[in-house]
Amino acid sequence: METTPTSSRPTFPAGYGIPETSEGLLTWDQVEPRLRDAMHYWLSSVRPDGRPHSVPRWGVWLDGRFWYDGAPTTRHTRNVEQNPAVTLTLESGTEVVIVEGSSRAARADPEQLGARLAEAFGKYATSGYDPPADSWSGPHGGGLRVVTPTRAMAWFAFPQDCTRFTFRAAVTEEPV
Repeated sequence: METTPTSSRPTFPAGYGIPETSEGLLTWDQVEPRLRDAMHYWLSSVRPDGRPHSVPRWGVWLDGRFWYDGAPTTRHTRNVEQNPAVTLTLESGTEVVIVEGSSRAARADPEQLGARLAEAFGKYATSGYDPPADSWSGPHGGGLRVVTPTRAMAWFAFPQDCTRFTFRAAVTEEPV
């Protein structure tokens, strides 16, 4: 269910030097490989009392969404069960990718999505994490969650290429 988002200039206060034209905007084809190839992500959620919570995550960008797993008892999962709004960022502060979206529980059939997820998670095999394709097929999806993006911002040469991406609403396959 991959979708290509629309691009535009973000709105910044005067003085940041954001160009007024679309010349120099990044394309999603320039941004998405960074999400797919990253090894480390930061995922931020909102605690029930409104305070932010950020945690480093392993995960994979597949089919235009971010897939990750973990115990339902973690602070992060308890947060997104109450408020699914999240922000996903990469590690760089100069080649920036910021994704806003919602996180929800998911399941993956081992013969289809599960096999593709297991292959993508193979990037962590040398770190000792190599889940099999049936990891996320049980009644609770093995803790599998998916972030469906609604908006993203990226820049690699601020402010010239500062770009906002807007995604069409997407529905996650196989929700729990």
